[in-house]
Amino acid sequence: MIFDSHTHLNADQFKTEIPEIIRRAQEFGVTEMAVVGFDTPTIEKSLELSRTYEFIYSIIGWHPTEAGSYTPEIERRLQEQLTLPKVVALGEIGLDYYWMEDPKEVQAKVFERQISIAKEMKLPVSIHMRDAIEDTYQILKDNRIHEVGGIMHSFSGDEEWAKRFLDLGMHISFSGVVTFKKAIEVQEAAKIVPANRLLVETDAPYLAPVPYRGKRNEPGYTRFVVEKLAELREVSFEEMAMQTTKNAHELFRLN
Repeated sequence: MIFDSHTHLNADQFKTEIPEIIRRAQEFGVTEMAVVGFDTPTIEKSLELSRTYEFIYSIIGWHPTEAGSYTPEIERRLQEQLTLPKVVALGEIGLDYYWMEDPKEVQAKVFERQISIAKEMKLPVSIHMRDAIEDTYQILKDNRIHEVGGIMHSFSGDEEWAKRFLDLGMHISFSGVVTFKKAIEVQEAAKIVPANRLLVETDAPYLAPVPYRGKRNEPGYTRFVVEKLAELREVSFEEMAMQTTKNAHELFRLN
């Protein structure tokens, strides 16, 4: 019923509990998920999980905090892996000016290179954007991201920024942040996204929603994101779950 469009079930925090985490997710109504790999070990684990479980898909790419380690060899391997049948998007890619592990110029170069690959392979992208909203927008616009589209993952901008990314052809994905009491701007943004461009996610093990805020997040908690969006948009839980799952299926070409 619910599709968690961005989770890190491949994280070390889950490695001894994956069957149990999946069972709990299913009890919460989360029946499908995209596991995101962002460096060599997490990409390999994402692919392993998508091979093992019918309802798990892979999103793989090179994270901006890893930009300095991106090499032609890594790129060749990534291009091979992106052709695998259960890889549904390239990501998470983007810019991270909070951690600033590598200079802005290095991050931008790796970001643009991966957008180019996504366009060559006709894959949507999943975008990581932290303290870098203006530069992220400009790179997506300059690189004609509308040709493949993708996801503004764990969107934390306001209504105006949501409109600008929507104008580029992007989907907007909301995480547990939308349930936070003080996240008023994010909640207002969630009200104006067209129904067919709305996605839900956990970004587990991070950003657990209310009522689990501050604890380890897990895919099952996507349910609370769906509940909050349904409340904000004044629709039923069932309608919101069905719509966001349909959107994920269409974007990832799973129909």
